[in-house]
Amino acid sequence: MLLTNCNLYAMLDISFIRSYPERVKQNCVNRRVVFDVDALLALDEKRKNIQAQVDVLRAKRNAMSKTKPTEDQIIALRALGDEIREGERILESTHEQYAAMLKTVPNLTHPDTPVGGEEDFVVLEIQHEAPAFDFEPKDHEALLTNLDMVDFERGAKVTGSKFYFVKNDFVRLNQALIQYGMEILSQKGFVIMETPDLAKQDILVGAGFNPRGAEKQIYNIEEENLSLIGTAEITTLGYHADEVLDLGKGPLRYAALSHCFRTEAGSYGRTSKGLYRVHQFTKLEMFIFCKPEESESLHRELLDIEKEICDGLELAYRVIDVASGDLGNPAYRKFDIEAWMVMKQGYGEITSTSNCTDYQARRLNIRYKTEKGTDFVHTLNGTAIALSRFPLAFVEQHQQKDGRIRIPEKLRPFFHKEYIG
Repeated sequence: MLLTNCNLYAMLDISFIRSYPERVKQNCVNRRVVFDVDALLALDEKRKNIQAQVDVLRAKRNAMSKTKPTEDQIIALRALGDEIREGERILESTHEQYAAMLKTVPNLTHPDTPVGGEEDFVVLEIQHEAPAFDFEPKDHEALLTNLDMVDFERGAKVTGSKFYFVKNDFVRLNQALIQYGMEILSQKGFVIMETPDLAKQDILVGAGFNPRGAEKQIYNIEEENLSLIGTAEITTLGYHADEVLDLGKGPLRYAALSHCFRTEAGSYGRTSKGLYRVHQFTKLEMFIFCKPEESESLHRELLDIEKEICDGLELAYRVIDVASGDLGNPAYRKFDIEAWMVMKQGYGEITSTSNCTDYQARRLNIRYKTEKGTDFVHTLNGTAIALSRFPLAFVEQHQQKDGRIRIPEKLRPFFHKEYIG
C-alpha cells in the first residue's frame, strides 16, 4: 500500500509502527538496518500493560484515601503504596528500553529512492565534461605541497594523522570559497550565522547521531555532556529545539558556518588520501525548517543551489540519488554531488542534501503553528561549501601545465587573482 499523504511518510511514532509494521520491517530491510520491529511492539505492549496496572492501583489508593482509614486500611494502603512504587520502577525501566529502541528506527524512504547498497545509486545527471589535460595531471596533495600551501607532516606532528596546516594562498582560497558561497545564499534569503563547534549530546541524538555508539564518528568531551559537531546541521537543528515556529511568511532558511570534526575511523588508503578524509574542516551548511507539504520541492531547491555553486566554480560533476542502504537514519531521501577528481580518476562526493521530513523535529519537539494548533516541521540540510573536498576538486580540475591553479571568473571578486602560483 502506497501512502501518498506527505505526513505519513515520516510518522515513525509508535502509532504508525503499530499500524504498518510490515512496511516498517521492509523499510529496515531496504535500508540494511538490523532492527526487530516485533520486539519493539512487544515492549510497547508490555509498557502499556504495566501502565494500566499502575493506573488501577493508583485509582484504588485514591478511592481508599477519600475516607478516614481504619488501622487495617492503613496497613493495606502502605502495601498498596509499595506495590505502586514497584510498578513505577518496572514501568520506568521498561520505558527506557522502549524509548532507546524507538530512537533507532530509521526514517521511512522516498518511493523513488533506489533500493540497494552503496554502489546502487542512480546517476541523475552529469554536468560538464571531465577536464582533458594535455599533460600528466597531479593530485591535489602534490599540487598544494609544491605550491607550499599545505603541510600534512607538521599537522601530524602537532595533532595527529589527518590533521594539516593550510598556508599562503590556500588560506585565501578557502576564505574566497566561503565568501562566494555566502554571497549566493544571502541573495536567496538565507540567514547567515556562525554556530558553536560543540553541542549537547541530547541535541546530537535528536539529530539522529549516536555520540556514544560503537561505530561513532563523533569526538566526545571527556566527563562533559558535550561533543564536537561533525556538521552545523546539528547545531542549527538544535537552534529551534522545543520551539513552535511561525512559518506563515515561509520556510526558515539558515546558512551556518562552523568547524566540523569527524573521527573517520578506518578511512585511509589511496582513494582517501590528502584532503578527501580529514578529521577537521570548515563547512558552510544550508538548513531549512518548513511545512511538510513544502519539503520535497525545497529539497530540489537545495540541490539546485549546490549545482549553481559548482557551476560557478566551473567544476565537472555528476548528481546521484543515494541508494536506500547508504542513507543515514534521518534521511528520507538524499542527493549527492560528486566532482571529478584526479586522485580517484573518477568521481568523489563534495556535497550532499537530505530531506529528513519530520524525523528530527519529532525527536527535538520542533513544531509550527497551524490553523488547528501545531504540527511537526520538516527539516532539510545541504552542503554549500566544504573546505576539504571543494578545494580538492577545485585545484585538481583547474591545474595548469606549469603547476599554477586557474581561478574561475566568478570566484575572482573574492580572490582577486587569476592564478595561484
